[in-house]
Amino acid sequence: AWSLLGQAPALSADERTTIAGIKEALAVGTENAVKSLGREDGYFGHAVVKILLPPSAQKLADVARKAGFSRQVDELVLGMNRAAEKAAPLAASHFADAIRGMGIRDVQAILKAGDTGATAFFERTTRTNLHAAFKPSVAQSIERVGASRAYRNLMERAQRVPLLGVQSFDLDEHVTNKALDGLFFVVGEEEKKIRRNPLARTSSVLKAVFGR
Repeated sequence: AWSLLGQAPALSADERTTIAGIKEALAVGTENAVKSLGREDGYFGHAVVKILLPPSAQKLADVARKAGFSRQVDELVLGMNRAAEKAAPLAASHFADAIRGMGIRDVQAILKAGDTGATAFFERTTRTNLHAAFKPSVAQSIERVGASRAYRNLMERAQRVPLLGVQSFDLDEHVTNKALDGLFFVVGEEEKKIRRNPLARTSSVLKAVFGR
């Protein structure tokens, strides 16, 4: 029961174990996700989260390839993914802050949620800050690896093609959003492993919480 002073009652041993287990699961899942994406080919070599041109620019890529500019298109796609890989480690501190700030109600909601309930909590609480952290890094990396130049060259060529109708897009914003989409997808996959696969529960706390 709540005390007369309006303070929450002390947590039981079982509740403390549950909170510790959820926080550890989040720490393990996010660490694995950041490590896997924040290395060379982390995004570029991933079958699901590899960053491609937006659908609105796909016509441009197709025409450019037919016109003999496949190398430029490939350079742009590679550059987008390299920028995302460079930014991925920035997520670690934001995830750690979110974990530290979790309360019992957050934990209870996550336990009642589906296979990616913790990931949904993370996305809700960190995406805005992660976007702000990622975008400057993405912009810098895109310029450094030459992706901005490749993009400008492709758009200049597109404008010379009558009736192609390709709309320009914000390259930095596109890569930032896709990098975050990919990050949360991989965090979700890590969460599913911990929930479903006993071998992924690497500590006694995780086994106690998710083996029930």
